[in-house]
Amino acid sequence: MNRPPSSSQPIPVSTSGRSGLDVAIDAARRAGKVILDRYHTQKEISFKGRADVVSDVDLLAEKAVLELVQEEYPSFGVLSEESAPVASKSGYTWVVDPLDGTRNYVMGVPHFCVVVALALQEDVLLGVTYDPVREEMFVAEKGKGAYVNDVPMEVSQKQEITDCTLGFDMGYVDEKAGIALDMVRALWPGIQGLRLMGSAALGAAYAASGRTDIYFHHHLSPWDIASGLLLVSEAGGYVVDRHGQPATLFPVTSSDPSSNADSASPQGSTVPGGTSIIASSPQLIDRFLAATEGLEWRGG
Repeated sequence: MNRPPSSSQPIPVSTSGRSGLDVAIDAARRAGKVILDRYHTQKEISFKGRADVVSDVDLLAEKAVLELVQEEYPSFGVLSEESAPVASKSGYTWVVDPLDGTRNYVMGVPHFCVVVALALQEDVLLGVTYDPVREEMFVAEKGKGAYVNDVPMEVSQKQEITDCTLGFDMGYVDEKAGIALDMVRALWPGIQGLRLMGSAALGAAYAASGRTDIYFHHHLSPWDIASGLLLVSEAGGYVVDRHGQPATLFPVTSSDPSSNADSASPQGSTVPGGTSIIASSPQLIDRFLAATEGLEWRGG
């Protein structure tokens, strides 16, 4: 497998003289404080789709992130889940999910996170996934490794699918969820266990840290995968799509008829609304692709 091409262009310092990574970590912590302060309070809930919820806390956390990154980097673009994209001629874009795992959050399940990443075009230069409940900060900067609370991370070193625990999520489209479950059923009982995460960003972070051996999802938006793409890569792994090709932040084409063709990239072009991912070590991705060859999920 070949990694996607990357840029060697350095990240400019912020208006206050801080590094991009320092700003991203600060932004994630600010959003995390908002989220925890409201965790046990009444929330205003609305639906973006049949099972896709958003709360007033998502919006407050997003405001905390965007105020900081736009103050520190006023010329950079922004792509955030709950707001209209902000275009930029700089080529740099903050990609933000202020609360990934909203359904877990509103149900009181303590498994959710904040995502703050910075991309140059579609090359992710730094990524932060912050779990405020456990105070775990998953951090990666391109070419500098991946860490959780300053401890280096490494993807699973297992060699066979039969030894693996598989993490996944089903998304919001019933047909796709059924196809994903069909694939899991085809693998069972030839794996050690399953974990339905409820947060794709934490799913990728757990794959990067070896807590799960493989993570997959059928349909994710850029803010879901921005930090995970870099975390897994810097931890020695790969992220590919269901066809085995390198997963990218802004896929140019899609055969998925449910993709949101009106989603705008930070540069103002039209891109589909999501991509599939398989995240693991190179050897386990090869084993996973071989074990699922011919299944409907792989060909969808």
